[in-house]
Amino acid sequence: MALAESDLELIRNDIKEHLGEWLAEQSLGKPPAVYEIELRERMVRVEEELKHQRELMREGFAQMDRRFEAMREDMDKRFEQVERRFEQVDQRFEQMERRFDRNDVRFDMLIKRQDRQFYWVLGFIATSLGLTLAALRFMV
Repeated sequence: MALAESDLELIRNDIKEHLGEWLAEQSLGKPPAVYEIELRERMVRVEEELKHQRELMREGFAQMDRRFEAMREDMDKRFEQVERRFEQVDQRFEQMERRFDRNDVRFDMLIKRQDRQFYWVLGFIATSLGLTLAALRFMV
């Protein structure tokens, strides 16, 4: 039984009209309007959630920036404290240097004094020895 060309054309048109519905029933073709609306609503919700996530990420980055700034300020304060401590140590070293210089001057004075005393003692001994020898010569 051969079909006429017009019958084939009717079958083709009928298939074209109903193919989308048949595939939609099997989830293989164009979805029906209700399913399409659900998909659009889901897409809108996903976009809104992505927007919300983006805002949360921006807030998180802003908080991290604030924390880093606070840490940087804290580190700057600590470095300033360390610099002040180094300045205090430098001042103490300068004071110690001045004390050592004063002690050097005092030691120099003591050495000169000892030298003078040594020369006086040496002179006294030489004079005493000379007088003793002279007295012994006259006595003999």
